[in-house]
Amino acid sequence: MSNEVPRPFLKWAGGKGQLLNTIDDYFPIQFNRYFEPFLGGGAVFFHLYRQDFKGEVFLSDVNEELVIAYQTIRDSVDELIIELQSETYRAKEKKFYEIRAWDRKPEWKDVDSIQRIARMIYLNRTCYNGLYRVNKKGQFNVPFGKYDNPTICDEVNLRAVSKALTNARIQCIDFGEAVKDAQKGDFIYFDSPYQPVSDTAYFTDYTAAGFGEDEQRRLATVFGELHKRGCLVLESNSAAQLIQDLYSNKEYVINTIQAKRAISCDPKGRGNVAELLIRNYETTVQTRLVE
Repeated sequence: MSNEVPRPFLKWAGGKGQLLNTIDDYFPIQFNRYFEPFLGGGAVFFHLYRQDFKGEVFLSDVNEELVIAYQTIRDSVDELIIELQSETYRAKEKKFYEIRAWDRKPEWKDVDSIQRIARMIYLNRTCYNGLYRVNKKGQFNVPFGKYDNPTICDEVNLRAVSKALTNARIQCIDFGEAVKDAQKGDFIYFDSPYQPVSDTAYFTDYTAAGFGEDEQRRLATVFGELHKRGCLVLESNSAAQLIQDLYSNKEYVINTIQAKRAISCDPKGRGNVAELLIRNYETTVQTRLVE
């Protein structure tokens, strides 16, 4: 991904950094407000910001810790940088497991957002493969990554992210609730946890609740409701048969793209993997270039 700032401050499973130039071709040429209900690392939002989109922005996710991270960087970036630059956050294995265990203690629920998000960024930068994963209790459970010299506090980017988020509305809400007020001409980008293409490729544990087949069906229903409302909707998902069936509406356009994936228990899920871009509009940046 480009080193331009702002860019994602977290490494995130399924992040769209490496696909930005491809996805960009399928954005609508014009739109009013922007909604991103599965925010994750925020690569698409930051890409739009770098392209000088200054319209209203609605960012959301059901991962409470992630939402607090965005809000904290927006509102208290100076304090967060000072915390991250302290001696507490060193890339040592013993220190990693000590900090990882903080959320197992009863007093963790009373910790302020600065320390909470400094911990999140530290663990994300020093854990194995930059993977954010929690157990059924919502506790971070990824092992130490053993990197030589990880960047724990990227001050320049954190400040750029804070500036980009200045006027963004950031909420911890369900995707259906997040788009209930979307109107004709608004652009919604859905990047939910993907439907697995095999029994061993299942990764949806970015929250304790997960994201299963019932949620995929509900997402398809919301997509259809937004389509009827005149919204411009783009979705990324796997090429699983269920997804192809759910979006078989002849008014939808489906393009297959190739993405590199490294986080998978199944070797078949690594390397170049087919993914789908599903949209409900015809005119895109790509079609304008062709014309």
